[in-house]
Amino acid sequence: MTLALMVGARADDLTGTLKKVKETDTITLGYRETSVPFSYLDGNQKPIGFSIDLCGQVVEAVKKKLGMPDLKVAYNPVNSATRLPLVANGTVDLECGSTANQLARQKQVAFSVSTFVAQFKWLTRTDSGIAAPDDLKGKTVAVTSGTNTSQFLNKLNQEEGLKLTISQGKDHAESFLLVDTGRASAFMEDDILLAGLKANAKDPSRFKILDKSYSADPYALMFRRDDPAFKALVDDTLVGLMKSGAFAKLYAKWFESPIPPRELNLDFPMSEKLKELIKSPSDKANS
Repeated sequence: MTLALMVGARADDLTGTLKKVKETDTITLGYRETSVPFSYLDGNQKPIGFSIDLCGQVVEAVKKKLGMPDLKVAYNPVNSATRLPLVANGTVDLECGSTANQLARQKQVAFSVSTFVAQFKWLTRTDSGIAAPDDLKGKTVAVTSGTNTSQFLNKLNQEEGLKLTISQGKDHAESFLLVDTGRASAFMEDDILLAGLKANAKDPSRFKILDKSYSADPYALMFRRDDPAFKALVDDTLVGLMKSGAFAKLYAKWFESPIPPRELNLDFPMSEKLKELIKSPSDKANS
């Protein structure tokens, strides 16, 4: 009886996400379907990827914290448009995708320490005749709806007078398809996501990524605001992985080794900026 009362008291002391997870016996992870290699579906339609693995480590920490070794893990698909509201309204407890940490987004959700640093680039077809961004002036280009890339491209279009017609895909796969089918001359997105889409195309040689790059926001895991206990657990887990070397091993697994479903190697070495963030973890947004 005494033990039962002690366990009950600990449960009563919980708040936020940990309290919800304890009461429902389930933690819900949000995943993307086509954000290779962060979060995507394998040949069996199972969510896999770098961010999924990081979230898996957080789940293990939650199990230990709550004394729930048999905690259930549910998966909920999200896309660029739905990810923030689904986290904010409690449907998703932890989003494991390719989401950039931005000050504007922090008004709705919270972020972990940074897990990746990307750059915006253009992807086009090798037969497009496009060699530089200036070649895109006056053409139709693709971007994914609801992304920070979309915000950046609209600003770039206005500031540089590119006179672009911007077509928005509902997800990265649809944006890529716009280029593949010739309905758009190029697709702007984070360099690593473009590399993943290109590598997994039926014929990767049909596509190229332009050299020109633009600074982008750091990626992080996303969860509800005003939940310091859960944020501390998530951050402590990630920082622990960084300090132990496990984070670097996971990076090598997904960015520098053959990955499912086609066992292609993205051959995407860790950037100097990410190496710096591993040495000195930070949850700061660029702007």
